[in-house]
This record gives sequence, structure tokens and C-alpha cells, in this order.
Amino acid sequence: MAVSNMPSTVPVLFFFFSALLLISGAASSSSLSHNVKVQEQDKDPFVGFNIGTDVTNLLSPTQLVKFLQTQKVNHVRLYDADPELLKALAKTKIRVIISVPNNQLLAIGSSNSTAASWIGRNVVAYYPETLITAISVGDEVLTTVPSSAPLLLPAIESLYNALVASNLHTQIKVSTPHAASIMLDTFPPSQAYFNQTWHSIMLPLLQFLSKTGSPLMMNLYPYYVYMQNKGVVPLDNCLFEPLTPTKEMVDPNTLLHYTNVLDAMVDSAYVSMKNLNVTDVVVLVTESGWPSRGDSKEPYATIDNADTYNSNLIKHIFDRSGTPLHPEMTPSVYIYELFNEDLRSPPISEASWGLFYGNSTPVYLLHVSGSGTFLANDTTNQTYCIAMDGVDAKTLQAALDWSCGPGRANCSEIQPGESCYQPNNVKGHASFAFNSYYQKEGRASGSCDFKGVAMITTTDPSHGSCIFPGSKKVGNRTQTVVNSTQVAAGEATSRSLSSGFYVSIMILVTSSMLLPFW
Repeated sequence: MAVSNMPSTVPVLFFFFSALLLISGAASSSSLSHNVKVQEQDKDPFVGFNIGTDVTNLLSPTQLVKFLQTQKVNHVRLYDADPELLKALAKTKIRVIISVPNNQLLAIGSSNSTAASWIGRNVVAYYPETLITAISVGDEVLTTVPSSAPLLLPAIESLYNALVASNLHTQIKVSTPHAASIMLDTFPPSQAYFNQTWHSIMLPLLQFLSKTGSPLMMNLYPYYVYMQNKGVVPLDNCLFEPLTPTKEMVDPNTLLHYTNVLDAMVDSAYVSMKNLNVTDVVVLVTESGWPSRGDSKEPYATIDNADTYNSNLIKHIFDRSGTPLHPEMTPSVYIYELFNEDLRSPPISEASWGLFYGNSTPVYLLHVSGSGTFLANDTTNQTYCIAMDGVDAKTLQAALDWSCGPGRANCSEIQPGESCYQPNNVKGHASFAFNSYYQKEGRASGSCDFKGVAMITTTDPSHGSCIFPGSKKVGNRTQTVVNSTQVAAGEATSRSLSSGFYVSIMILVTSSMLLPFW
């Protein structure tokens, strides 16, 4: 769930340092001792996705698995244990976290036999054909349904005991996701601690996680940090944008430099655990993301900011640079979320966290070049704009007329006798015109919409001698390398990556003051 439970104001002491002190801080950080052990499972950091199902016309389980494979997504988290999807995931390399919904905690936490039945029905029935790696028990229980908090650890222990009985306890971990608001005084990270209200639950929980080699699951949203601290936390710090040294955030106690908010939040979790004498549990970020749309109260929920945050987050994790406190350990992250859940209740942003619509077309195109083959909707690959299927001819014709008229798309190639005249139908001509406009506009956000009748694709729509603008194909006519100058210019102007990205924070200071952080 993306709704934040973070308090809107938390007093945080910011210290300001001179350049000399900042330099000395970098030297000091290298002397820190790190005794958090790396767990056996998934030693390399990864980026996975949460899959919510409040989606109109969601792909069938079989289609969804094929889509995940196409996108090279190998880690997913489900909010339940859907049997059809678990069957569809069988014999793939996709690793999955399944979940116990909050409304099942009472039954499982108060009955060992119910927990054993749940494991038999949702784990044993599918494993190892389906690669279940963990069970997340509830979601943000302490802050969303505190009345169920006393049942949380009993439920976790009962499920773990059932895994032991099935000899699956070393392969499948059990934990529970927490909201960031269970931590207080989170900047500087060195002063963070868990809310003492929950010590009676957090301490035995952390001891269980330590004993079983399970991660501390945290839902961390720099988006909410920014929304609750506008004017204090720069947007660039939340979007993983490059920072000058004067904009970095420095922990006055450790002299560690923080270039993004997410790293500071992760280190706050490590410090909070250390304050309870737990130092061998790793942090797994089970949710993080940025909404692409919001109402007037959420003006920073935009496609550009969402693209920036998620693109930079992916690159940050794959860089394997760790956090300032633990540079040897990069946390794995599950992005919230794969699909826009358009059936969710207001505000608007709640339905706008996804990277894709339910029909698998991208909401926006990530910029994740250099991250291997992960995610096939990268704008650094060639992208095109085409007419959607199922749109009536009259609506398409109106959009085609606008493209070739006021939109000033180059429609000469779809005239009779020209290379893209065939197929001679509205959809074929509209696709060429839409793409011409899209490329002319530098593939900018919003330039492939045409009142909802167009979609972005990474598949080159060129065919035969018909070469679409932006294509790298060469046709059999003399003019065809297809306007490479225009394409290069389009790439340069398509979108500025200097505003609104996501995942970092660091603030320098020249005097001390009390400020809210998260």
C-alpha cells in the first residue's frame, strides 16, 4: 500500500558544516565497522515489483507471467497467495514473495493448525516448481491495524514452525513489512530509533529475524518525505538526482554524506536495530515508488518525477554502491508497483503508482540503460507511437486529421503511391502519423496520447519499404536512413533529467536549527 503512515512533523536537528568538515567526514566514514551479515538468499541486490490486482482487465495469470519474462522481471511480491498465478509461475526463474493479508492474522496467529494449513495450501502445494522465497505476514500492521499487533509475532512463528515441519524453513523466509513511521528522529540516521510504543513487539521480532536469517521488511517512500517536508528536503535529493557537495546531507555524528533520501532511510533502520542490539539483520525494501498522477494537493505526482525516481532507483541499486553506513551491502528493492491500480479509492495518486497500465502498455518509459536487459520499456531503446487496437475508425480519423494538420506531423509517406500508403486503412495511416508527431516532439511525455487512442511500443512498426520515423532500419529507397539528425535531436530534447527524479537526500548547513524530516 502506498498511503503513507509517516508523521507530518518530526523534529530533526540539522547541523551545517564547512567544506573542511565535510572532507574530514568522508575520511571518517571509511573507519566504520560493519557487522551485518549477508544472508544466503539473493546475495546480489535486485529490483523487483509489487503486483496489486485492483486493476480493470488485468492480464490473465499466464499472460502476466509471459509479460514478466519479456520485461526480464525476476522478483515479484504478491499481496496474497493467488493460486492461479502461483501455478502460472511454476517452472520459471521468477522468485515470488507471497503474503498473508491483514484480515487473516487473527486466524493464523491464534491457531497453529490454521498456520500449518495455510503453508500446506499456499506453499507446499507449489514449491519448488514455483520459487517462493519469502512470506510477508500482514502489511504495516503496527501502524495501520495496531489492534492486531499482539497477533503478529505469533502468526509469524506459527508459519515458520509449519515451514520447519515441511523442511522448507531454510529456503523460505518469514517477515512482515513496516511503515517508515515506526522509526523516529530519522535524520540524522545515527540518531534514529524505533518508536518505544512498539518495543515489546519489535525486540522479539528482530530476535526472530536474526535467528532465522530473515530480513527486516520496510516500506520506504521518499515521495512522502518530500510532500511532508517541502522547503526543507530538496526534490533532487528525493529523486536520486546528482548533487553538488553543498547540497549533500551530512550526519553530524558519523560525518557520513547522504546523497539521497532512500539511503538515509535504510541506514536509519540499521541504526534503529542496533539500538536494540540487533546487528545481523539486513533491510529489504518491500515498497518504494513515486506516483505519476495526483490531484491539486499532490502537484509533484507527475510522469516526469515518477520516471526519474524509478529510473534512478533502478540504476542506484544496480550500481551496488550500498549505503553510506553499509557500503558493502546494497538493499534490494521492490518497486511499488507494476500496474496502475485504477480501481483503488481516491486520492488520484493511489491509482497512479504503476509503471504499466493493466493492458501492459507503459504509463511512461524508464531510462535505465546500463542495467542489462532489465525492463524492456527503456526509452534509451528506440520507441514508437502507434494506434491502439479496438478504437473505432471515426475517432482514429479525427486524431489522424489533427496529426497531419495542426500537429504538423510529416504525413507525406502515407499519400497514394508513397511507401507507407499500404495498408490503406485508418489504423495504418494513423500509426504512421502518430509516430511522426511523437518523434518530431522528441518522444516527450504526453506526445503519444491523442485523446487515449495511441500507445507507446518498443517494437519497430516499419514494414517492407515503409520506414517509420525514428527507425534504425534502412529501406530500399534512397532517402532512408530516416532522419537520423532529427532522431538525435529528439533524444536530446525529449526530457530533461535535471528536474524531478527520485531517491536521495543530503542537506548542508551553516547553523543549527530544528527541522522536520520524515
